[in-house]
Amino acid sequence: MFRIFLIVIFFSFSLVSFSKANFDVKARTAILQDYHSGEILYEKEPDISIYPASMTKIMTAIIAFDLIKSGDLNLDEKFIISERAWRLSTSGYSSMFIMVGDQVSVENLLRGIIVASGNDACIALAEGIAGTEEEFAILMTAKAKELGMDNTNFSNSSGINDPDNYSTVRDILKMSRYLIKEHPEFYKMFAEKEFTWDRTGGDPITQGNRNPLLYKNLGADGIKTGYLAVEKYSLASSIDRNGRRLIAVGSGFNSKNARSKESTKLLTFGLTNYDLVEIAKANKPLHKIDVWLGKENSVEAYTKEDIYKTIKKAKKKLLKVVVKYEGPVEAPIEKDQKIATLRVVYDQELIGEYDLLSSKEIKKVNFFTRLIKSINYLIWGDV
Repeated sequence: MFRIFLIVIFFSFSLVSFSKANFDVKARTAILQDYHSGEILYEKEPDISIYPASMTKIMTAIIAFDLIKSGDLNLDEKFIISERAWRLSTSGYSSMFIMVGDQVSVENLLRGIIVASGNDACIALAEGIAGTEEEFAILMTAKAKELGMDNTNFSNSSGINDPDNYSTVRDILKMSRYLIKEHPEFYKMFAEKEFTWDRTGGDPITQGNRNPLLYKNLGADGIKTGYLAVEKYSLASSIDRNGRRLIAVGSGFNSKNARSKESTKLLTFGLTNYDLVEIAKANKPLHKIDVWLGKENSVEAYTKEDIYKTIKKAKKKLLKVVVKYEGPVEAPIEKDQKIATLRVVYDQELIGEYDLLSSKEIKKVNFFTRLIKSINYLIWGDV
C-alpha cells in the first residue's frame, strides 16, 4: 500500500555562457558572498590576518543595535562626551567634532560613526555603554566569537591602528551578514550619503559618506570603508538589486580609486555570472502530500527556512529539486510533523536536504470510513 514517492521539480533557464578564467581582484585579500544562499562566489586569501581599520565600526554599531533591540538602550538616550573622546576630533582623525561636556544622543553618535566615520563618536558611544572603551572592546570581541569570527580580536571601538585589533575578510563578512539580517531597519543608516551634526558652539557640520559605491548606479546600500597606512584601503560593501543581495569584503587595495573600481568589479562578477534560485520560502506551502485514511486526502508541506541556491548561469539546467516520502502518509498527522524530505540535487550531486513539515493537523477518519477505503484499495487499488 505504501510507496516511495519521488516528485522531481525541474528548473529550466536560458543559458548564458561565461568564463571565470583569469578573474582576479587587485587586493591582498577578498571575499564575495550571495547573501540569501550563503554561497561563497569568490575568495582570495580570505583567512589571512588584516587590520580592519574603520570596518571595526560595524561591530561598534552592532553592539548598540543589539542593546536597542533588547530594550537596554534607546536612540534618544544621551551620553556625556569625555575629554578622551573629544581629543580624537582634534588629532586629525575622521570625526563628527563633538565637544567636551556635550550631551549627544545615541542616534546622533551612531550616524556620526556610520556616515561620518567619527572616531570621537566611537569612543563616546563605547564609554556611554560600557564605562570605558576597553570594556566595550571586550563586548565586541565576545560578540565576534558568538558570530563565529574565530580569527578576530577587537581592542578598540574605532579601528585606529593597534596590533591587537585584527580580523580577516571572512570574519568581516560574517559580521556584515549579521548586521543586515538582524538589524534591517538600522542597516538603512549605512546607505545615508550625508550626516549633518548640529554641534554645540558652532555652525552645523555636514559630512558625506565615505563609501564610494553609494554614488554609483549599482544598488549599493552599505557598508563601511577603512584605511590604515599599514593595511592600505579596505571596504565591506553590499548591493541589493531586484531582491538579490551580494556582500563583498576586500582589504589591501592600493588606492581609493582601486578600492572603488575593484569592489565594483567583484560585485558585478557575482551579478553577471551567477543567478539566485529560490527553492522554498519559510513557512510557505511548497507541495501537497497524499494522505491515507485522513479526513482530507492531502496536506500542504512546508520548510521552516528559506532555501536558496546560487548557480552558475551556464549550469542551472543541472539543478533539480526532489520531494521524497513514503506514502500516502497515514493519518493522523500532527501539525508541523515531518512528512517528507526535500532534496536539492545539482549535477547529480546532493547539495541540500531539508525536512518538509505538515502545515496542519489531519485527523483520522472513523472506523466505517476506514473500512470502506481499505476495501476499495484491495479491489481497485484506490487510496
